[in-house]
Amino acid sequence: MTKQTFLQGTLILILAGMITRFLGFINRIVVARLMGEEGVGLYMMALPTFFLVITLTQLGLPVAISKRTAEAEAQGDHAKIKKILIVSLVITGISSIIFTTGMILATPFIATTLLTDDRTLYPLLAISPIIPIIAISSVLRGYFQGKQNMKPQSYAQVIEQIIRISCVALFVKLLLPYGLEFAAAGAMFSIILGEFVSLLYMVRMFKLKKRIKIRSRFFSYLRSSRDTLKELFSIALPSTGSRMIGSISNFLEPILVAQSLAIAGISSTLATKQYGELTGYVLPLLFLPTFITHSLSTALVPSISEAEATNNTKLIHYRIHQSIRISFSSGAIATIVLTLFSVPILTYMYGTGDASRFVLLMAPFYILLYIQAPLQAALQALDLARPAMWNSLIGAICKFVALFMLASNPNFGIMGVAISMALSVVLITLLHLGSLYKAIGFGIPLKDITKMILLLTMTWGVGQFIKGIYDNLQPGILVFISLLIGLTFIYILFLFLLRFITREELKQLPFLQKWL
Repeated sequence: MTKQTFLQGTLILILAGMITRFLGFINRIVVARLMGEEGVGLYMMALPTFFLVITLTQLGLPVAISKRTAEAEAQGDHAKIKKILIVSLVITGISSIIFTTGMILATPFIATTLLTDDRTLYPLLAISPIIPIIAISSVLRGYFQGKQNMKPQSYAQVIEQIIRISCVALFVKLLLPYGLEFAAAGAMFSIILGEFVSLLYMVRMFKLKKRIKIRSRFFSYLRSSRDTLKELFSIALPSTGSRMIGSISNFLEPILVAQSLAIAGISSTLATKQYGELTGYVLPLLFLPTFITHSLSTALVPSISEAEATNNTKLIHYRIHQSIRISFSSGAIATIVLTLFSVPILTYMYGTGDASRFVLLMAPFYILLYIQAPLQAALQALDLARPAMWNSLIGAICKFVALFMLASNPNFGIMGVAISMALSVVLITLLHLGSLYKAIGFGIPLKDITKMILLLTMTWGVGQFIKGIYDNLQPGILVFISLLIGLTFIYILFLFLLRFITREELKQLPFLQKWL
């Protein structure tokens, strides 16, 4: 099986993430244009329930599989890898049956009582069959990640998005005449088709690349896997706790938002529209660079796990520093572009710039989100998933307290929701940094912090100049894109000037070796 270095694996995941994120934005634009703000609101209100059930089904196993497989691979223990796969498939198989049934039965109560909009019934029912598909896919992804072979899951991501975007317009248009709730259900069904085809590809690649035969002596391996089960759950349960906190938070968020805005005197229809703007238009923009940070996090877990298995402390610190540096580099340019050009970006994408007030408020704080994922991955790889879970819990509690206090106040309303989200991001990131410092003495050097501030200041100055040019020219999307490309090139020069990207790191990429 082909194994990549940390940077090679990260680059493969980043390229796949870039493609899927771009296709995902096209998908969101299509959905937004066809269904409008209210339809997007229904779609977004149903998704957190789906994410919660998926988290319960997976039980945090993908990260645990990746870590334990990387450790076993470093020690050459192929029998243990087989045990990891068998135990994981059995657990996720059973849990997917339980939670799919539970979701179908609970959907009427969730839609009418908790979400206070019975139109979410059909989107929730439409998405429920996807649970066993994602459960099996997550096990295979964890296996390939542990083997440090990032190609299969990268190709699968692209395939999933291509299928989804090919089907979403068809199903939404087909069902829109019957009502927005049916159109939202059609958008959900396109997700199922994409995930199913993606799973078929993953299974095919597993059969081609595997060294082990799953069905051979399946039950004897299962009976002797008690220690493997304990090792997996030592990572999986705290990881599940962290994801559960996030999923429960996302599940409760639209409920609390609806109730809080109702207290503030805002109607349910207007609340759904405003929440659709915030979560359907703004958050996807703020989360745009996270495909890079997620790629780094995915590659970071097996890399640190392998270094820990060989007691290479220096490499562990270097990998975390490297991940933070690259993550910040990806987030800084996004933060400045979104802050300076929020109105034209939203207008070109969604046909309205009304949500720019959310972007201007949240973007400066969300720069910390981009280093949060690598920090959490480092904690999980170092068997510190429990502190990461508590950090997430503290952040979620503070978010909900702030959300209720602010959103129920007519002077804040939906802006209170945006403030609470930004507060949670800042708090969790700082807590993760504190946990790493306490455990292994890791901290961001003052020199790096100074370079981060310089990078932001220099790019902001150039961005302001380019914004002045855009404001004085005839507005147009081609002019806008050209100016953004120019800003990006200048930003890349700043990255090399401040050594956010080094020559030594570029030499690790095969296609650049002969040029450097």
